[in-house]
Formats: sequence, structure tokens, C-alpha cells
Amino acid sequence: MTMAPANESLPRLRALAEEAATHAYAPYSEFCVGAALLWDDGTTVTGCNVENISYGLTSCAERNAVFRRISEHGPEAKIVAIAVTNLAGEMCAPCGACRQVLHEFAASDAVITYRMPGGWATRPFADLLPDAFVMQRKN
Repeated sequence: MTMAPANESLPRLRALAEEAATHAYAPYSEFCVGAALLWDDGTTVTGCNVENISYGLTSCAERNAVFRRISEHGPEAKIVAIAVTNLAGEMCAPCGACRQVLHEFAASDAVITYRMPGGWATRPFADLLPDAFVMQRKN
């Protein structure tokens, strides 16, 4: 069962994402990203991006938050709200890899809010990845 996030949850998630971005390790791009995820069991988990000189080994804030949640609490809960931001105030929607990882754990009615120049965009998460990879279970 999912818990629809109350509108007042989104400003809190945005603030947590902004705080998480202050912990980012981004010496190469200098683009510090933070994410905050609200789960249907009421927990909130944050993550930040961690770059590596071998750029392909960089890990995004959103995936770090998901992996942190799973490693600390297990995979049973679903994401009901996502906030993503950066310290530069630039547009900051999740990349394709993050969208797919988030989809794996997102409730069907999850919402996402992310930084845009001059404000925030908020929409159903499903709008960001309409044709996600899904596992077809055999009966």
C-alpha cells in the first residue's frame, strides 16, 4: 500500500535534497547534486553524487539514495516522492540510468520534484520514464 505524499512533504524533501548536495564529491564537474526519497513506510533517505576521475565510475545522488535505503532497510518499501536539486540552481532532472533505478522501487503514484531555473518542476514520476523496463513474471 502506498502513501500519497502530502503537499507539505515536498518542501521538506527539497530542503533535505539541498542539504545532501552540500556533501557531494564533485571535484571534476563541480556540479553538486542531492536527492531525497520519501518511502511508503515513512522513512526518508538522502544521497549525493560521488564523482571519480574515471568518470564512468561516478555515482549519481538518486542511485546513491536508493542503494543506501536498500542496504540499510531492505527492498520491501516503495518510493512515494522524490526531490532532486543541485547547488548551482540549474535544471536537475534525473538521468536515464537513475530514472530506471528509481522506477524499480517507485510506487505507481510516486511524484518527483526537481530543480528548474527559477523554481521547481513537480509531476508524476511515471511521466519521466513512460516505457521503463519491467520484469514479466511467468505463471
